[in-house]
Amino acid sequence: GTQGGWPGGIGGGRGFRSDSAAPRSGTGRKGMAGVNVQHRLQPSWDPGLTIAHLSLPHLLSQGLAAAVIDVDRTLLPGRDVTLPEPVLAWLMDAKRRLSLHLFSNNPSRARIAAVADQLDVSFTCGARKPRRGALRRVIEELDLPPDRIAMIGDRLFTDVWCGNRLGLYTVLVRPIAQNGQPCRHDRVQRVERCLAGWMGAPTA
Repeated sequence: GTQGGWPGGIGGGRGFRSDSAAPRSGTGRKGMAGVNVQHRLQPSWDPGLTIAHLSLPHLLSQGLAAAVIDVDRTLLPGRDVTLPEPVLAWLMDAKRRLSLHLFSNNPSRARIAAVADQLDVSFTCGARKPRRGALRRVIEELDLPPDRIAMIGDRLFTDVWCGNRLGLYTVLVRPIAQNGQPCRHDRVQRVERCLAGWMGAPTA
């Protein structure tokens, strides 16, 4: 299929393997000449919501034209590859307005392809976030300025850090449960928030 003038998505929609509530944003620290400098672990938007409840109007108001989206715990709560209904509904709505690309550190091409096929979008597996190589290739294929691309995920030290390194609009979401609500067992994100705060990132 074709989305947003991007025929078949990256790799013909089949993907490729890389080796390599209201908006609530934190405030950056002041750099030289009083310019606001975003900490590498500070998301552009930290709404405290799962992806199923993100405000698409808010994302579009930022001038975004595409979204690069994490898979495990952002879209899927467990090992099953079937997208929960609230997540699928959000993604189908988003796909009508944004070019979507699934971007996962999971090395299983079969797993990430099975998710991407439900949406008919392109994907990257084995992305090796927060390394930048695979994300640079996605940006090139999207043919958009980085600040018009959102990076959406549940991890500060992979999704947010990777996106911030290349100037994307980073969105930190809560890990998702099957019903689309936040997972009650998100110890990893809580630990990462504590570590990021200790490293100087503003807290939401």
